[in-house]
This record gives sequence, C-alpha cells and structure tokens, in this order.
Amino acid sequence: MDIGSIFFLLGLFILVVLYITRPFLVRRAVMVTKEEQTLSTLLAEKERLLSTLQELDFDYNLGKIPDEDYPDQRQALLTETVQLMKQLDAINRSETPSRPLEQIEKSLADRQTMRRQIVADAAPDDELEALIAARRRDRMEKAAGFCPQCGKPILQSDRFCPKCGAPLHREEEHVG
Repeated sequence: MDIGSIFFLLGLFILVVLYITRPFLVRRAVMVTKEEQTLSTLLAEKERLLSTLQELDFDYNLGKIPDEDYPDQRQALLTETVQLMKQLDAINRSETPSRPLEQIEKSLADRQTMRRQIVADAAPDDELEALIAARRRDRMEKAAGFCPQCGKPILQSDRFCPKCGAPLHREEEHVG
C-alpha cells in the first residue's frame, strides 16, 4: 500500500467516526420553562384525580364501597381537584373565573358517557350469538355419552372409541 491510500483510508475513517459520534456531541436540549413544567405536572395530576373520581363513582355504583365511606372519600377528592383547578386558573391567568365543581362534574359526566359508548359499541352481534348457540346445540345432539372402556366422550356416529379403539356395542333401533 502506498502512502496516499493510507491517508485516504485514515481520512475516511475519521469522517465515519465524526458522522457516527455527531448525535452525541451536538446537544439540542429543548428548554422547558419552569412554568411549562409546573403546568404539565398540574394537568397530569388533574387527569389522575378525575380518573380516581370516576373509578370511585363506578366502584360505589357496583357496591364495592360502603355508603358511609363514599361521601367522605368523594368530598376529599373533589376538594383536592378544586384546589388544583384553582392553581391551573392562576397559571393560565384566565379572565373569567371558572367554576371548578361544575367543570369537574361535567368532565366526569363526559367520561361516563364515553365509557357507556365504548361498552355499547363492544356489544356482541345477535347474529353471531345465534350461530354460536346453534353450533353448541348441534354438538350436544351428536354426543352419545362416554366410552365404557376408557371413559372418553363419544359421538352417536362412532362405532369404535376414538381414544382407545374399543368397540361400542349399542342397541340400534330398527324401524320396520
């Protein structure tokens, strides 16, 4: 190898190394202000509280939460959510004073409507259910009991047990 090809390979190697290490050397840090970070945290906390309220209501309706505990738990969550929404209003500096309780109840109602819609959309097709029921009926009509030798299920059309091969002696009815 001559000196020119060595320099060429060395230069090529340096370019490849620089190209590969460039993402590590160049930092494109996205500057997030403290206010944006606080706002993001508060919004995430609001979503968590609304989800918790929704689950509390759902569990109460299912009877998982006693009647004497539900009002206290719900009130504590509502109070925490109202305080959080006041903080959000202060950060957003909204001109019109909001009504946090009304907003919370509206959000919960919207979420419940969405949940009902999802459940309604997931309802099984009647036609499909009818086909499944017919298939089950057909299978039940074909069953003839169990093999006297091994105890495995057999069908009416079987002359021998499909598992052990034992002959199945059945009294066949002859229509004359």
